[in-house]
Amino acid sequence: MKSSTPVPMGNPARVDLLNCADEPIHVPGSIQPHGTLIFFTTAGELEGWSANAAAMLALPLDAGRPFGALGLAGEVTELIQECLDNMSEGETAPMFTAIVIEGADYDCVVHGYGGRVIAEFEAREVATDTVAQFAIKAHSSIDRLRRQKSVDTLLETAVRQVREFTGFDRVMAYRFRSDDSGDVVAEARREDLTPFLGQRYPAGDIPPQARRLYVLNTLRMIADVGYHAVPLLGAPGGAPLDLSFAVLRSVSPIHIEYLQNMGVGASMSVSIVINGRLWGLIACHHMSAKRVPYSIRMAADVLAQVIASTVQSLESREESSLVERAAKVRTSLVESLLLEEDPLEALIEHADGMMEAASAQAMIATQFGRIVCRGIDQSCGETIVAALPDDVHELLARGCVDDWPVEARKGLGKWAGMLGLPFDPPSQGWCLLLRPEQVEQVAWGGRPDKSDQFGPMGERLTPRGSFDAWIETVRGCAHAWEDGVITHARMTLGELARVSNARRAQTEATRAQLLAMLGHDLRDPLHSINMAGMVLEKTDAGSSDKSTTLGKRIQSSSNRMQRMIGQVLDMSRIDRGLALGVTLEPVDLAALVEDMVEEARLAYPTIVYELQVDCPATVMADSGRLSQVLSNLLSNARHHGEPNQPIGIRLWQEGGEALVSVANAAAPIPNEIESSLFNPFKRSSLNNPRNRTGMGLGLYIAQQIVREHQGEIAYSHDAGAGAGGRVLFTVRLPLAQPA
Repeated sequence: MKSSTPVPMGNPARVDLLNCADEPIHVPGSIQPHGTLIFFTTAGELEGWSANAAAMLALPLDAGRPFGALGLAGEVTELIQECLDNMSEGETAPMFTAIVIEGADYDCVVHGYGGRVIAEFEAREVATDTVAQFAIKAHSSIDRLRRQKSVDTLLETAVRQVREFTGFDRVMAYRFRSDDSGDVVAEARREDLTPFLGQRYPAGDIPPQARRLYVLNTLRMIADVGYHAVPLLGAPGGAPLDLSFAVLRSVSPIHIEYLQNMGVGASMSVSIVINGRLWGLIACHHMSAKRVPYSIRMAADVLAQVIASTVQSLESREESSLVERAAKVRTSLVESLLLEEDPLEALIEHADGMMEAASAQAMIATQFGRIVCRGIDQSCGETIVAALPDDVHELLARGCVDDWPVEARKGLGKWAGMLGLPFDPPSQGWCLLLRPEQVEQVAWGGRPDKSDQFGPMGERLTPRGSFDAWIETVRGCAHAWEDGVITHARMTLGELARVSNARRAQTEATRAQLLAMLGHDLRDPLHSINMAGMVLEKTDAGSSDKSTTLGKRIQSSSNRMQRMIGQVLDMSRIDRGLALGVTLEPVDLAALVEDMVEEARLAYPTIVYELQVDCPATVMADSGRLSQVLSNLLSNARHHGEPNQPIGIRLWQEGGEALVSVANAAAPIPNEIESSLFNPFKRSSLNNPRNRTGMGLGLYIAQQIVREHQGEIAYSHDAGAGAGGRVLFTVRLPLAQPA
């Protein structure tokens, strides 16, 4: 390159509260003053240097001069050459050598990055033999770390060892949470210093760009917090020098203020990186300026890598143990489900094991509207079940109160976290694992919501002034569901679903056999019994009244059984997704309604039927199936209406539809029953003393019939009619179009 007068290379933009999150800390344009830096192009020509380089290196520096002509020590030129030879991918790993410049000891570190070769010369105050002794001590710590059996003891050992061979006043181990806030989980310190152990630091303490650098360059040293940065000089218009991997990189003024407010004079941090994520940090503080030689820092970096490897091994071991325990729970649960008639009983039987495997504190099992709770009161359990969505087949995870439907939040009690396993969606079968809200006292190391004020650098972020811990109560969220727990829950859901499907297939096969029996094996005998009753009833005139009554009872009972069998067979067709099979033809609806009412009057002469036909109406319908609907509505009105009160039937037209209503005197149907009126086998119908023969299938089948006629059936209550009002069921059918 052509020689030119170098100029400062920094970014002069002011850093304040508004832009600190975007601060380009990897290109600060300056270095710390306890060393110097020069950098070269890929052609080996000098491109720029720090402002103190000429004096510290005692060399004339000219832009564009080849590195071999600068008069650098032979060891340094060899490293630069090796770096240039291996720059095919634009970067090389750092290489180190110890040199002497005019009687002073320096550590020289050379690396390639961003298409440049960077040589740093860091002044060293400690003699080489002393450094070697410290390095040996550091490497002897590695075996101690590898022998630790838990993460906690590993980090406690690490901070003691690092403090011993580096001499820092305070060494802390941070462990980061999933939200990137960090806890001080281990600490070795000078006795007169205030302990920071147990304090949590908000995620904002390490902005994203700093977190990136912690992962890229795992060791950072600030030898003197009160330093005055040395600017970098380079060609006019040249690209900023990327110092991501530099050892002398100047740091953010915001971070310097934090350290100064803490009374820290020097700082070193070593990253613990696991699977590309900043898992933790070894943070070292000294109350005065302090330089730690490069080789000792590298020993600390190796120690951090050993910590990362050991943590990964310990966590893998714990995860394997969890997987093993969870597998045992699943196996035992599946065995019980295959033997137990009631899946909910099997789930509750294994609730303790399932809760332990998921680190949950409560469990709910529900199916077909039945709810069984363990570790949670029934009313709260019912609220949680009511807040579950319909038709879900995948694992459902909730971590905070805000994840729940708004209407359910007040009834959750202390439960904020949920893992929902929908093991049988058709029956609303769920297994719910719950965690309570983590109401924990968090000792924050200063307020997480950093405040701003007018300071020496203008309106800007103001770091913590005292660093006294303050207590914040965390509410609204449970401890986050761990990846291993979620994996185990998915596997458990798969096992539950397989067992549920197997049980359903077995039930379907059994039901098919039963329906075949109902449809064929029972209908013929019932028909014979019915005929016998008719014969008995029509026995010669000299027969006793008892014989006639007995014959009527036999006919009535057999007809009722025939209707029940017909309903069950209809329900089976609906459940299998089959149509009931309607044959549509023009039907005089007025005549059909009049016939059904007249038939009811003859069968129940003591009941008053009030029929009102406002106009004729013709619909496309299957008269037999439509008669089935009207018969069901009239039967319901008889059984559920107030005694000695008339039943009203009305036919009219409205908006291109024919409407038929059947009304009986009664109070409104309770909300909890109204919501399931058209469900099969309703509890309100089973064993109802006013309708002992009902199975709860009538309205269910009636609704399906009406829908196959492209119509609708609905319930309403007319409060203005009589003392208690009237219950109405209204059928809407489209009028037949004229030919």
